[in-house]
Amino acid sequence: MANSQSMRSTASQALSAQIDAGLRSHMNKVYGTMSVGMLITAAGAWAIAGLAVTGDASSAAANADGQLMMIRQGEYLTGLGALLYTSPLRWVVMFAPLAFIFFGWGALLRRSAAAAQLGFFAFAALIGISLSSIFLVYTDYSIVQTFLVTAIAFAGLSLFGYTTKRNLSGMGTFLMMGVIGLLIAMVVNIFLQSPAMMFAISGIGVLVFAGLTAFYTQDIKNTYVAHAAQGDQEWLDKAAYDGALSLYISFLNMFQFLLMFMGSQE
Repeated sequence: MANSQSMRSTASQALSAQIDAGLRSHMNKVYGTMSVGMLITAAGAWAIAGLAVTGDASSAAANADGQLMMIRQGEYLTGLGALLYTSPLRWVVMFAPLAFIFFGWGALLRRSAAAAQLGFFAFAALIGISLSSIFLVYTDYSIVQTFLVTAIAFAGLSLFGYTTKRNLSGMGTFLMMGVIGLLIAMVVNIFLQSPAMMFAISGIGVLVFAGLTAFYTQDIKNTYVAHAAQGDQEWLDKAAYDGALSLYISFLNMFQFLLMFMGSQE
């Protein structure tokens, strides 16, 4: 009897050790995928911004009145810049990432892990195009500074979500309601153009996505632990990409809202 109990205890410890090792590998995959996505976004935003702006007046785009489209002293929009930032295409660039999240991501997850991975990287590139406009508004130094602050804050919040014993699941529903409220407020402010409202949106946005960073990290961890014993590696791979997307979006939104506070405009 004692021998049987000892065998069960040994088997349980072995399974626990296997799940712990698998969890570390899973989280590395989540953070690794997210990091690659961030690199794609940063490189894409920087490259598009470089193509959208020129210091050569002879290659600059002109508006309907024939005047050059100057964004700051000595710098003008190129034809690509005018197309992305001043034509109706700017609305497509702005809302395409949202359309992907609501209508495309679920379909990719139902297909395969490879499709989800490719979709994630395509989404990161799309965000790079959308985010390129920040280089036309803020200084390079303030963008890099805000990125580093966001990275430090994200690391601390994610570590908290991973290690805390407190159940954060109840907080998730409240925070998602906050995201919906932010989206509505931001759409309304597109037409109102209220600085006070934008300041409030930025402050609330930082807090909401800070909380979501911790919540998503804990949820990714708990999801893996709950399904690891089933041995469905394809499902776990798709869960890793889904988790990477959630953390990527949280990081990206924290960065954008902090940039509104910390960013220096040229």
